[in-house]
Amino acid sequence: MSALARLNTTIDDDDRLSEADFKRISALIGREVGIKLPPAKRLMVEGRLRRRIRGLGLTSFSAYGDHLFRQGGLESELPYLINAVTTNKTDFFREPEHFELMEKMMVPNLLDARRNERMPLLKVWSAASSTGAEAYTAAMVLADICAQRRDFRFALLGTDISTDVLEQGRRAVYPADQIAPVPPTKQSRYLMFARQAGSRPEVRIVPELRRLVRFQRLNLMDDTYPFDRDVDIILLRNVLIYFEKPDQEAVINRLVSHLRPGGYLLLGHSESMIGTSVTMRQVAPAVFQKAGSVAQ
Repeated sequence: MSALARLNTTIDDDDRLSEADFKRISALIGREVGIKLPPAKRLMVEGRLRRRIRGLGLTSFSAYGDHLFRQGGLESELPYLINAVTTNKTDFFREPEHFELMEKMMVPNLLDARRNERMPLLKVWSAASSTGAEAYTAAMVLADICAQRRDFRFALLGTDISTDVLEQGRRAVYPADQIAPVPPTKQSRYLMFARQAGSRPEVRIVPELRRLVRFQRLNLMDDTYPFDRDVDIILLRNVLIYFEKPDQEAVINRLVSHLRPGGYLLLGHSESMIGTSVTMRQVAPAVFQKAGSVAQ
């Protein structure tokens, strides 16, 4: 189909995803990425898939179901399907108490335990980074601490299942209204404001911070994660609520195996590790510390 024909392709607003195809998509997403899509999510899934269906030059949900399950298109389409149905809610300084604890308790404790090292490298991992707001928030906090102490270095990793949001994180460009939670002093240090007349106001993270944050695709349902096992702080906030209990426990166990002794795991305030087999000390609401000394 030509590009012009694709542009002219429409899908009827009254068209609906069949119950059978929704169940197959729901089971597929649950199996591949651990996310629950109950029947109540059916309208949400339809809304998010309409644009993709038009992009493929298809005219109905039935044709999309045929493409996925009956015509061999599933393997090539899976990354786009995952991008479409995953939720990517994020904000700068979301749940700000965690970043206050990072500044006042976590980083000082971690550095104190490694005081015999010259310029230790602190590693922070945003394990469901979405568009990068969480990772860049942590980078701002660490950069401020580093400027005061000048006795450590830091690096951040952001991972997500969605390739779309990872690309946004790498670009580090955000609508100006999204940075309202960023304190004014940090805005002046770490954000660049676009000045084009008539354009939608946008900001970009300064290059000095962008160089310290790396983004990579990761499916939390994978059996192993190809990352370091001496991470100091891992953030996995507001993600486990979408997983079944056995998957929650498996993901937490895998992540904890990447923490150095004494490292911290941060969950969302609506989440808990109660009922899992992971043994960690809770040091604050939704903040857990791995047993052992961080000293090397």
